[in-house]
Amino acid sequence: MNQREEYSSLANLTNQEAEELCQDLRRRIIQVVSQTGGHLASNLGVVELTVALHRVYDTGRDRLVFDVGHQCYVHKILTGRNGQMETLRTFGGVAGFPKPAESVHDACIAGHASTAVSTALGMAIARTRLGEDYRVVALLGDGSLTGGLAYEGLSMAGQSGEPLVVILNDNGMSINASMGGMAQYLAKQRLKPQYLRAKEVYRKILGATPPGRVLHRGIHRVKEGIKASLLPCEMFEGMGFQYMGPVDGHDVKGLTRLLRYAASVDGPVLLHVKTVKGKGFRPAEKNPDDYHGIGPFQKDSGALLRPKGEESFSARFGRDLADLARQDGRVCAITAAMTAGTGLTDFAQEFPERFFDVGIAEEHAATMAAGMAKQGMIPVFAVYSTFFQRSYDMLIHDIAIDHLHAVFCVDRAGLVGDDGETHHGLFDPGYLSTVPGMTVLSPASLDELTAMLKQAVHGIAGPVAVRYPRGGEDRYQEDHSGSPACRLRQGSDLTLVTFGTLTGTVLAVARRLEEAGISAEVIKLNQIIPLPTQEVLESLRKTGRLLVAQECVDMGSPGQGLLAAAAAQGLCLKGSALCSCGTSFVPHGTIPQLRALCGLDEESIFQKARKVVAYGG
Repeated sequence: MNQREEYSSLANLTNQEAEELCQDLRRRIIQVVSQTGGHLASNLGVVELTVALHRVYDTGRDRLVFDVGHQCYVHKILTGRNGQMETLRTFGGVAGFPKPAESVHDACIAGHASTAVSTALGMAIARTRLGEDYRVVALLGDGSLTGGLAYEGLSMAGQSGEPLVVILNDNGMSINASMGGMAQYLAKQRLKPQYLRAKEVYRKILGATPPGRVLHRGIHRVKEGIKASLLPCEMFEGMGFQYMGPVDGHDVKGLTRLLRYAASVDGPVLLHVKTVKGKGFRPAEKNPDDYHGIGPFQKDSGALLRPKGEESFSARFGRDLADLARQDGRVCAITAAMTAGTGLTDFAQEFPERFFDVGIAEEHAATMAAGMAKQGMIPVFAVYSTFFQRSYDMLIHDIAIDHLHAVFCVDRAGLVGDDGETHHGLFDPGYLSTVPGMTVLSPASLDELTAMLKQAVHGIAGPVAVRYPRGGEDRYQEDHSGSPACRLRQGSDLTLVTFGTLTGTVLAVARRLEEAGISAEVIKLNQIIPLPTQEVLESLRKTGRLLVAQECVDMGSPGQGLLAAAAAQGLCLKGSALCSCGTSFVPHGTIPQLRALCGLDEESIFQKARKVVAYGG
């Protein structure tokens, strides 16, 4: 069966066949993720919903827009990629997020939260203005409603009048107090087929004459008063949506019926679906957070196949911040829905009054930190590099202009591996370098993180960031954090500059160069913003050649800054090169694979260094 035949056949499934397909898909997801790792609980929770969507929509033509996108595995299986799922999140294999370059069925990139409604509205407007014929549906997770962008999109979409469907996938983690029995009964009545048909007829009849329209308005006001007190729909209907729900997100028959109706409405519809994260796999149902993103596991018991290794940078950060909080009552922690991921679980338990999880709202987190800092607290915002990008305006406007002392612990800096383009932390050195008064520290070992975090909290004025990678230490495990830059190895032929966990690799390159008759001087940058150029310039006056190894993009990088500083000093280098992640986006894969792809592995840096010395670059 080819991809198109496999996909088209879903529209003709009987309800019984659809239910059987859901069970097969659930087993397939567990089988695949147990081997490859990935986002398990969220995908198990949307099996029936995704099948229902594919019974109603043709995603090769219609546009299905995911929010965040890590719940797209079922969608990928149903659109011709089932035979490739064993390559999920591996180098050259199926991506863990929607990827238009991979399939026409993936409408857009979706790796960050709260974007789906805005994107879907843009697509719906384009459809209408260009006179084209396709349908648009956005799948919005309830967690994404903690992000302000979701409300900006909902507000305009509801008022636009554009035909589109927003599905609110509510797994009970973020919204909605439980409803009483009467409210549940009324919600069910509103979703019966005969009610929906009668509603359309009622509107047409009363809308046909002026007295009918007056009567309709009176009945509508009474009905809205009842709904406002009993049903969880007032906010969405106030925005302009026709609200439907809440409904059982694991009833594929009922979902299919409601989606067919919603797709026929000439205007914006919000379908509120209640699902269970981890549905059908007891360990994931019991502890959905633990199975949100998980490594390979034993598919019967759920036990991890690869036990946790040595201490990670995130874990050390959490431990060190708790130590600082015990010593200083002004220290507080902020996270954007990443408590466990950023290592703050223990801090949250020990200092609940000084721990703030703002949800998926990085912009709010940064500005709230500004308010705390202005009034004498020491806020520490732990955030993944890729999500920190959203706080750029707040860094400049709310923090930097007033030179406030807020600390940003930038986790997942550099290459992160199997999550790919949307999650690599490659841009923060470039954009943070444009923020006046910003200081950025880059530890290469766990002990350096301990020292630099203390320095950031108590030893530096103004905004300061400490950036560190996913996982633990590499080959370098020393502590030379006492100055902005340090010389780790003397040399006369070539200056090798690096920072972070590439330090061990660069030292290994220097040893190999020595064996090849090349004397390389190694300088490690502990501070990358502002750039400590003096140590490097002194070395360049001796060697005349520069190679910078950096796990970030070229633009605005420390390497570019050092080349500019050398030019400003009138140094005419005999050779120079940047080993970096280039000028484009890096795909998913293991860290060693991606470093090799970018020319940041030991062999690549060694060969580049030899060329700089032999040929001048």
